[in-house]
Amino acid sequence: MLPTRHYEAKKILCPMGMEYQKIHACPNDCILYKKEFETLTKCPRCGVSRFKVKDDDVDEDNMKKGPPAKVLWYLPIIPRFKRLFDNVNDAKKFVWHANGRKSDGLLRHVADSPQWKKIDTLYPQFGSDPRNLRLGLATYGMNPYGNLSSKHSLWRVLLIIYNLPYWLSMKRKYMMLSMMISGPKQLGNDIDVYLTPLIEDLRLLWDEGVEVFDAHGNENFNLRALLFCTINDFPAYGNLSGYSVKGHYACPICEENTSYHQLKHGRKTCNIGMCSLKM
Repeated sequence: MLPTRHYEAKKILCPMGMEYQKIHACPNDCILYKKEFETLTKCPRCGVSRFKVKDDDVDEDNMKKGPPAKVLWYLPIIPRFKRLFDNVNDAKKFVWHANGRKSDGLLRHVADSPQWKKIDTLYPQFGSDPRNLRLGLATYGMNPYGNLSSKHSLWRVLLIIYNLPYWLSMKRKYMMLSMMISGPKQLGNDIDVYLTPLIEDLRLLWDEGVEVFDAHGNENFNLRALLFCTINDFPAYGNLSGYSVKGHYACPICEENTSYHQLKHGRKTCNIGMCSLKM
């Protein structure tokens, strides 16, 4: 029977490793109020209040209470990985690329790609255990209200598990929503501030790993993971990488060798010709 209240749903999902974190953020995208900034009521960089206040309210006590000005919703990924490995069927699917994949020299799965094989060569300890995860990160911004006059943006950050068979890796069940970033304006290059919790978990999974029970192998093992690739459009690529995707040198591959033409009257930059390096 489905729960009828939000509180009852949380009592079911949180013990299953499906909890989320509400992390307050600076309205100007300067910091997240966590770790050394957790107890602050004002941003140490821009001085803006952590909470929503009225323009004519100068009372210090009112600035220390009320709803937060901006919130990041983060869904921790490590408990969710543990939950997947607790399921026998899911744990078996994570090693399909090593045990069930047809290897005939054709590119049928991500595991057939040169990048996958290069990682196995560079990091043999990581590649020796097929249960170690290789993840894709996809992010994009959207207007949640469908109103062109509204500048409000909502960014979602998804993780794709490439260990799975190719017919499952893009299914909704296995695509992980790791965070939601909502605000009155586009994030731009400040998106790296909000990615901090996810990056910390990914670093832990790469540097040290976490102990996980494998229901299929009926044993505990040290799970590690790496970010295999990112999936995004060109503007979002610029935000994630910090590379300028506008102007004369907009191509991140050609860089200074980018072939461009500046329109005389339109004052716009046109990229002409093909990229000098084949992808």
